[in-house]
Amino acid sequence: MQSSNSNEVENYEVRKLEISDKSKGFIELLQQLTVCNSVSDQEFRDRFQELSLCGDDHVVCVIEDDHSGKIVATGSVFIEKKFIRNCSKVGHIEDVVVDSNARGLQLGKKVVTYLTDHAHSMGCYKVILDCSVDNREFYEKCGFKQKELQMAKYFI
Repeated sequence: MQSSNSNEVENYEVRKLEISDKSKGFIELLQQLTVCNSVSDQEFRDRFQELSLCGDDHVVCVIEDDHSGKIVATGSVFIEKKFIRNCSKVGHIEDVVVDSNARGLQLGKKVVTYLTDHAHSMGCYKVILDCSVDNREFYEKCGFKQKELQMAKYFI
C-alpha cells in the first residue's frame, strides 16, 4: 500500500503554462528562484503570446495544487537548432523552481522529467542546464552529469 504522501504526489500533474496562471501565483513562484519584479497583466499577456508563437520550441510547464489553486512548481525548456551534429537540436532547461512549501514531494523531478521528455521528443541529442552547487545533487538524481564550466556576462 502506498503512503498518503505518495498518493498526494500522484495528484500533481504537469501541464503547459496557461494565461490564467498569472493569477495563480506564477510570478510569485519565480520570485523564489531569482530576481523577478512584478509583471503587469499586459506584460504577462504579451510575453505569453510571444512564447506561444514559438510553439513546441519553447515550453513553460507548471504544476498546480488542486487544493489551493496555486502554481507550486514550474520550469521551461527551449530548443536550440544547431548546424553541428547534422543540424541537430539541444534542449536548454531553465527556471526550475518548486514552492518552498511544496518541496520534498518530488515535484521538481516531475518538472525536469516532463521537460527532458519534451526535448527528447523534439529530437534533441542532449539537454543542458545551469544550476547552483547546492542543486547539483538534485540534478544528478535526475540523470544529469556535471560537464565543463559555465561562463556568464551580465548587462545589468
